[in-house]
Amino acid sequence: MLIDFKDLPSEARIWIYQANRPFTEEELNEARPEIENFLTAWTAHGSSLKAGYQIPYNRFIVFGLDQEIAAASGCSIDASVHFIQSLEKKYNLNLLDKLNVTFKQGEFVAHKDLADFKKLVKNKSVSANTIVFNNLVNTKEEFTHDWEVPLKDSWHSRFL
Repeated sequence: MLIDFKDLPSEARIWIYQANRPFTEEELNEARPEIENFLTAWTAHGSSLKAGYQIPYNRFIVFGLDQEIAAASGCSIDASVHFIQSLEKKYNLNLLDKLNVTFKQGEFVAHKDLADFKKLVKNKSVSANTIVFNNLVNTKEEFTHDWEVPLKDSWHSRFL
């Protein structure tokens, strides 16, 4: 069951898929109905899942799931990963590589592989106050408050 992301409870479970490039407007116009169809039909052991989504910065796909009604199962999580893989193929982008870092440079959102990001830190091209996207958040509450944080306050701080 598809609901508006803003209507998910603060304890809703979150999955964040970051793209290695922004979606174009044309791709977003095509992908949104696909995502909505997937979430509308998403089930766990035959029970409908109450889920919503966002596409912040045209670069992240964020699924949120209200687990009070029904929790995601291994099979339903596998189904979501398969769906994300289908988007990767269709739009020729990477959404599942967790060894990349996305961060802000002013209002621009940059994306680097981990090795290149470490070099940026070492060369002081990014600072402890650079805003990074902490895609390890697990709940809507964490997503709201701890997703965009200074590097010094994230798991990325180990590179300082």
